[in-house]
Amino acid sequence: MNDPSIDPLAEFRRVNVEGTLALARQAAAAGIRRFIFISSIKVNGESTQNNRPFIVEDPPQPADPYGISKHEAEEQLRRLAEETGMEVVIIRPPLVYGPGVKANFLSMMRWLYRGVPLPLGAINNRRSLVALDNLVDLIVTCIDHPAAANQTFLAGDGEDLSTTELLRRMGAALGRPARLIPVPPTLLNAGAAVLGKRAVAQRLLGSLQVDISKARTLLGWTPPVSVNEALRKTAAHFLAQQRT
Repeated sequence: MNDPSIDPLAEFRRVNVEGTLALARQAAAAGIRRFIFISSIKVNGESTQNNRPFIVEDPPQPADPYGISKHEAEEQLRRLAEETGMEVVIIRPPLVYGPGVKANFLSMMRWLYRGVPLPLGAINNRRSLVALDNLVDLIVTCIDHPAAANQTFLAGDGEDLSTTELLRRMGAALGRPARLIPVPPTLLNAGAAVLGKRAVAQRLLGSLQVDISKARTLLGWTPPVSVNEALRKTAAHFLAQQRT
């Protein structure tokens, strides 16, 4: 969100498109049967409305350079699969969390650990996350499941949370009560606009839900780790780091 690059799209294309395709071509040339690509839910878009989750069949609507580059990589991988016969499996995860998580999720844990009052006690959005353990389990399933060939799947924990509920559960996992002040989202949006933080507000206040029913139905896959269990593991790692 603080990309210093003069041309972010060119940089993302260099890694996410050119780098991916170089590796995939080498894999095909080496006789690799199946190539699994970890894409991003950003290919679908930045937010969902009216409690309607994203599904695989939705028209792609990437809105930022990262999402655009992931979409372009998906398209070129599908063409490579047609040309070479190598099977391609695409997985689009939302925010991935787990032990060692960085960025905004880590900042959230630090706020809760320090007892910082947060004006996020009245957020009624719905967001899908995916624990690292669940994402890895889906990847392992896709390695050799016959029905996964040349398919695209959305990943998730199977339980969507509001920002308020996520903070409360994360606070419980950390053994710290979440100090949440119920400020109306309209005021938070207005404040974010004044401060030039619309993107931050979207992630905190907006909804982004994914439907994992395709993986459930086609692969017989169920996320093996619950949200609460994954949050406990994430919190335990964080707390261990604070003691070192």
